Amino acid sequence: MSTTITMASDDDGYDRRRELQAFDDSKADVKGLVDAGITAIPAIFHHHPPPGRQLLQQQPATIPVIDLSAADAPGVVAQVKAAAETVGFFQVVNHGVPGELLAEMLAAIRRFNEQPPEAKRPYYTRELSRKVRFNSNFDLFQSPAANWRDTLFCEAAPEPPHPEELPAAVRHVMLEYGGAMRAVAARVLALLSEALGLGRHHLGEMGCAEGLSVVSNYYPPCPEPHLTMGCSAHSDPSFLTVLLRDAMPGLQVLQAGTWVEVPADVPGALLINIGDLLELVSNGRFKSVEHRVVANQSRDRGRVSVACFCNADIARSRRVYGPIPELTSEEEPPLYRGVTVPEFLACYDRKGLDGRPTLHDFLLPRHQPPHL
Repeated sequence: MSTTITMASDDDGYDRRRELQAFDDSKADVKGLVDAGITAIPAIFHHHPPPGRQLLQQQPATIPVIDLSAADAPGVVAQVKAAAETVGFFQVVNHGVPGELLAEMLAAIRRFNEQPPEAKRPYYTRELSRKVRFNSNFDLFQSPAANWRDTLFCEAAPEPPHPEELPAAVRHVMLEYGGAMRAVAARVLALLSEALGLGRHHLGEMGCAEGLSVVSNYYPPCPEPHLTMGCSAHSDPSFLTVLLRDAMPGLQVLQAGTWVEVPADVPGALLINIGDLLELVSNGRFKSVEHRVVANQSRDRGRVSVACFCNADIARSRRVYGPIPELTSEEEPPLYRGVTVPEFLACYDRKGLDGRPTLHDFLLPRHQPPHL
């Protein structure tokens, strides 16, 4: 199947929708464009203004490191609390997940993406009812500009897919990895519960990690990285995200209005970030911070990351999540209205990565930003 995409300029004659549909119908993914030898990226990937012009702090971000083997030691809960209330990110080490499993998960995702297109094409779909799906840009038809990445999605919990539903390249490792990340999430949620002054199992008993989506991203080399993004700025539609990534740079967080690189310099660490729903139920105490991934500037090697989004049981949960009553008072009234997880995710998917926080749609009227 042809991977030809018109290199149209952004003038009045440019039919963006047609170009998007042609790219999606090809099922060639971004890696397919690279393999076809393109030297200029298609107009559907152009971001405005170009991301290369945005502010970037030269010093890397300082992300706290939490030793989970010392979770009961004095001061650890305070460290988690400080990170969750300010940076919104922290790294965990001594988490109990074998280094071999982490390495094999990254290697398997790389193998899947770097195999011939015909091996990936059977999994290419936008049908949300499928527990395993592969595509490029979940919000391809909603976002202002497409991102330079491909994604393999797996709904790993509470009801994982049958092994035969998984691509052969990842079948041996995907579900084991998902189970290990769910266990890490449970330990982190216990610390976060205590950091809120609640019982150790409070967040877990709310169902904050009943569901787990394993979202594996592959960022191919980009011939014009200054014109596009690997992943647009966003915060995560989850309670908690557990991220595994290779050593290649690219992830940035927004701090004080400036983008800051998040270094991958702690061997074996998993990166944890607070999701939108945890900010909501904590009544704004914990911060779901915007982050993004710049386009891959390597000439010959793709960048790989695996994000595990911890959530309620998306298929069956009808629980309404609002600010936890113990965290509100007359002095600290609720900031957000209650919402079900399916409603929140539907809002997130409908708007795509458009640069506007999904959480803003659920602020109570008196807390809405002035421009909304």
